[in-house]
Amino acid sequence: MSESTDATAAGTGKADKAGVTDRADAADAADAAGPVDAAGPAGRIAAGYAFTGPALDLGALLWDGACMPDRQIRIPLAMLNRHGLVAGATGTGKTKTLQLIAEQLSAGGVPVFLADIKGDVSGITAPGVPGERTDQRARDVAQSWQPTGCPGEFYSLGGIGPGIPVRSTVTAFGPVLLSKVLQLNRTQEQSLGLIFHYADTKGLELIDLKDLRAVVAFLVSDEGKAELKGIGGLSTVTAGVILRALTAFEAQGATEFFGEPEFDTSELLRTTADGRGVVSVLELPAVQDKPQLFSTFLMWLLADLYTDLPEVGDLDRPKLVFFFDEAHLLFSGASKAFLESVTQTVRLIRSKGVGVFFVTQTPKDVPADVLAQLGNRVQHALRAFTPDDAKALKATVKTFPHSAYDLEELLTALGTGEAVVTVLSENGAPTPVAATRLRAPQSLMGPLPAADLDRAVKSSPLWSRYAEPVDRESAYERISAEQAAAEARAEAAAAEAEAGKQASKAAARGTGRGAPKEDPSLVEQVVGSGLFRSLARSIGTQLGREISRSVFGTARRRR
Repeated sequence: MSESTDATAAGTGKADKAGVTDRADAADAADAAGPVDAAGPAGRIAAGYAFTGPALDLGALLWDGACMPDRQIRIPLAMLNRHGLVAGATGTGKTKTLQLIAEQLSAGGVPVFLADIKGDVSGITAPGVPGERTDQRARDVAQSWQPTGCPGEFYSLGGIGPGIPVRSTVTAFGPVLLSKVLQLNRTQEQSLGLIFHYADTKGLELIDLKDLRAVVAFLVSDEGKAELKGIGGLSTVTAGVILRALTAFEAQGATEFFGEPEFDTSELLRTTADGRGVVSVLELPAVQDKPQLFSTFLMWLLADLYTDLPEVGDLDRPKLVFFFDEAHLLFSGASKAFLESVTQTVRLIRSKGVGVFFVTQTPKDVPADVLAQLGNRVQHALRAFTPDDAKALKATVKTFPHSAYDLEELLTALGTGEAVVTVLSENGAPTPVAATRLRAPQSLMGPLPAADLDRAVKSSPLWSRYAEPVDRESAYERISAEQAAAEARAEAAAAEAEAGKQASKAAARGTGRGAPKEDPSLVEQVVGSGLFRSLARSIGTQLGREISRSVFGTARRRR
């Protein structure tokens, strides 16, 4: 284990079989260390974290420059569906905090989803490696550290990089999310929504990007223009912008992300036979240079869960906790419609048993309406090297409840693996702000060796289900087939007309009379039917129906 890895230790603690501590454990620890002075500030802060039910261990209270191992800081397990924020400057230990929380959730029977941006979270499935710094951290925070790995699955976007391929159909992805990733403006987003509406009502399956391209091209063709007049039309200029954006998107490798078999997000809710939650790790190092893509794709996963899960209200433990890393990328340049959809999803998915933690550098990276939904906060150190940094620091301090600390000073003085914490208590009230030295994760704090990762991926029962792409008949194939058939019919009609013309000329030469006027009825009949009439007839009788869409315009109907 490297020195830097050890230095970021921020871990789990003495845990029961479920991976969470209860009030009896807390009482034992307090008795062993001596009575807590409830009258002092440190005692009052610690009292705010003396929960009676299952809770995750974060670490020990820091007060007046000293670590107090008898005063433990926790998060109630039942409050994890009230969402949260993990923030801090680069290198302050955010990733290790995710690992700390995730492994305890898994041990407590709660499935976890993690986005692994840099490739250093995969070690969560392997036992940690003891070391001097880990041992010292464990002693500092009264942690009984035992190397323990979590059950896990590894995924990748469309099979780029190691992992089980995660794909979505264009139809399921929906127009709002696709507009965000294509960086379309509001007018273009509305036009794309119109295209999806047309495809839905006509039963045209948009499986991959070539399907969407085919529908856009058809709707601005001579045959297709008339079809959109009744519902608003599609300008050639806007269609050109959308097609160019799709071309650029494909050039980034996005073709791999859309297609079938479509990933079933219920796979993220699995537990093992011994009751532990499966940690799903989405490996993103191969696409980390495409932030708009992976951040929007993460939002699709969350929106799809929201669409499919039933209402369950408040549970004693969440069904899933979803960690949304590099959250600022999701909101950068987002349209009003997109932000409204994110806010709605975060607000309502709580009652479906899903907790969402956004991970970013400062709270100001998250829109105020979303930030207001995040009841649990773990704020690592911030730096104030520039005027903008100082401004961000002051804004961060204002987002915390009243505190016994000088937060503006404290947040710049925290060391690696230390954080300011406030969470929701068991009755839903915010706990006192607590500076905390975090525990050390018990799983491997670093990447899994490449061979081990590949072995884990290929041995998964999900590999055979999702590994090979499937390209079945969809909009592109059907439009191409109808276009080819229409061209063949036109050629046949032209040949028949020419033959009739030659026959008429021969007859005229035989009788000496002038050639009669050409009867255009056959050609007009073929041209009048056009590509659209043939296409609309076939899709109207075979598949025509409108898909019901939900948040972000994602499809409700599972394909």
